[in-house]
Amino acid sequence: MKKRISIIGGGVSGLGAALLASSKNNHVLLSDKNQLNNKTKEILKLNNINFEEGNHSDDLFASDLVIKSPGISESSLIIKQIRNKGIPIISEIEYGFANTNSKIIAVTGTNGKTTTCLMLKHIFNRTSLSVLLAGNIGNSLCYELSLNNNYDIIILEVSSFQLENTKKFQPNISIILNISDDHLDRYSNFDEYRMTKHMITKNQNKKDFLIYNYDDKYLKDLKTNAHKIPISLQTELMNGVFVKKNKININLNNKKMTIDQLSLKGKHNIYNSMAAAISARVFEISDSIIRKSLQDFQNVEHRLESVLKLNNIEFINDSKATNVHATWYALESMTRKIVWIAGGVDKGNNYKELFDLVKNKVKAIIVLSDEKKINKYFKSAVEKIVNVGSMKEAVSLSYDLSNDGDCVLLSPACASFNMFESFEDRGSKFKEAVRQL
Repeated sequence: MKKRISIIGGGVSGLGAALLASSKNNHVLLSDKNQLNNKTKEILKLNNINFEEGNHSDDLFASDLVIKSPGISESSLIIKQIRNKGIPIISEIEYGFANTNSKIIAVTGTNGKTTTCLMLKHIFNRTSLSVLLAGNIGNSLCYELSLNNNYDIIILEVSSFQLENTKKFQPNISIILNISDDHLDRYSNFDEYRMTKHMITKNQNKKDFLIYNYDDKYLKDLKTNAHKIPISLQTELMNGVFVKKNKININLNNKKMTIDQLSLKGKHNIYNSMAAAISARVFEISDSIIRKSLQDFQNVEHRLESVLKLNNIEFINDSKATNVHATWYALESMTRKIVWIAGGVDKGNNYKELFDLVKNKVKAIIVLSDEKKINKYFKSAVEKIVNVGSMKEAVSLSYDLSNDGDCVLLSPACASFNMFESFEDRGSKFKEAVRQL
């Protein structure tokens, strides 16, 4: 029976949901209060999908089901109106999950999601399994499933926004890497954000697996019906993954393996590597494939990416660090004195956890835009804080403030959209400015 399905939001997720719903022979309406881009409209027209832009009409209230794009807040007026009409609302990944039989590995956490997903894809690419990487990385799940729905495994990067309005979403493996303050401009408090992350495991049962960071105080006592596999840098675990003598040790079902000589450095990447390794082990991927894959994996662009060295000053692009926790890992992993480029749009940041690292490692801070909070918080930690109005100015000044053996680290701890189109745009402009020195 045909359903009347409406999609709120015409971005990547909304378009994907519209295409998948249409492919199931439903009556579909995509609605966006803003103007849609020309490419999206062309695709919708080509697939005979109805759409509206610039407003939400009453047609939405005649829907059997509404699929909400992750960028649409629960507090928005249109969502409240739809709920008042009693129309069910689900997320885009919920709809994708309901329309596939593939095994799913879902990865969430405040930081490390993209790197871990790419590690997993790198491992599975060495096997005969057909694997899709989607979600918060690349194309949306629904968009990919509208093109091909015949995968052995789907690796999903899942944000808290995407976990909202999940009803039956049940990954075979869920991974929660860490939880720290983020998106507090969207959620009323930290507990609301934390509980949204926990939704990744709410429907799992004893046949499923939850891989989680045992060292994270917000995860140690996490309730789930899944088989729990902890990962730790601090505790030797009888059944889980831990680090001892600079080696990753995996204990699962009385089978053991070790991995050393990882390609990526830093504590955060050890956690990412442990999560990826144990996930592959659950799927019975061979030790040799897992080990080799983690030893030759190349990191994602804009995440602790070494751009170049100039007069023994290293320039590092960590533009993907859009929150305090990500920047903590970046600062922690540096062995040189740092000129730190930070700032942008604050998302309710609490800089307390960075203070000691900044005091001990950072010689100067260059602030993108007039981010008064950074200036105020770190004025006693460093000798020099300067606000700048462009990336070119930031890079030029960072070079002037650096000495032989220092590093310039772009790790903003903030969103990018006041000065840049995205964190990718911010990182690209950083690299361009560095190469022009």
